[in-house]
Amino acid sequence: MLGKMDIRKRETVTQASLIVIGSLAYSIGLNMLITPLALYNGGFMGIAQLIRTFLVSVLHIKMPPGMDIAGAIYYILNVPLFYMGYRIMGKGFFVKSLFGTTVISIFLVLVPVPATPIIEDYLTACIIGGIIAGFGSGVILRGRGTAGGPDIIGVCCLKKRLNISVGQVNIFLNLVVYGICLFMFDIEIVIYSLIYATVFALTVDKIHIQNINMSVMIFTKKLGISQAIMEQTGRGVTTWNGEGAYTRMRSYILFVMISKYEVGQIKQIVHGIDPNAFMILTEGSTVIGNFEKRL
Repeated sequence: MLGKMDIRKRETVTQASLIVIGSLAYSIGLNMLITPLALYNGGFMGIAQLIRTFLVSVLHIKMPPGMDIAGAIYYILNVPLFYMGYRIMGKGFFVKSLFGTTVISIFLVLVPVPATPIIEDYLTACIIGGIIAGFGSGVILRGRGTAGGPDIIGVCCLKKRLNISVGQVNIFLNLVVYGICLFMFDIEIVIYSLIYATVFALTVDKIHIQNINMSVMIFTKKLGISQAIMEQTGRGVTTWNGEGAYTRMRSYILFVMISKYEVGQIKQIVHGIDPNAFMILTEGSTVIGNFEKRL
């Protein structure tokens, strides 16, 4: 029992660390490379930036020098989504969403925005900024966290089986944000913002591996692995009895479908009970039916 608690504690600390590191990287890429060029992010962050621009340019509200309040606005926009996440996904998802959104909002406020662009060439800034910010966002997702916004909406839609993915929610919000930008700014700003968003999305996909499905077959002579997998991962396990053709000894065969980011956790569980267990992992499996997609 103590061993299980230690494993869970290590996982929690690792996930929290990844969320913090990812949030810092995202904020550096956005605040230090993209914002000084007056380019815009997609999604809820883009909406927050547009509201910030309205407050500063139209209402002429003065902001502290070097500080971007878009992070604070972003947090406020997410408050209704916290409630939705709690009602649909439960307390665990709510806590992770609250933690991830709070951390990233704090960094977005604290990471300074240079008075003059660090990289003046728009294309170079879009590529480097997109890679850094995309890496950060991908690391947040690798930590099984969420930065709020479309992540919460998309996961809740999946839970309700509305056939709407996180990516589709992102596309819709991006169309809204960049459509508004097209009316408000020069088309050059919109084009470079789209380049940044594209590099950002491609980088996130490279870092975040939750959409890669894995099938796992486990051969063991010890009991308890299937129960441990179900308790610690929430995944279903199919088991049947087998027999070694050479040894004639009885063994247990387990089959489970997971996302690629859960491979390390499955290995820890199996080897913690049976260090001699034999495992076969197959990447890129197609799943039709009741398989839960997770952040």
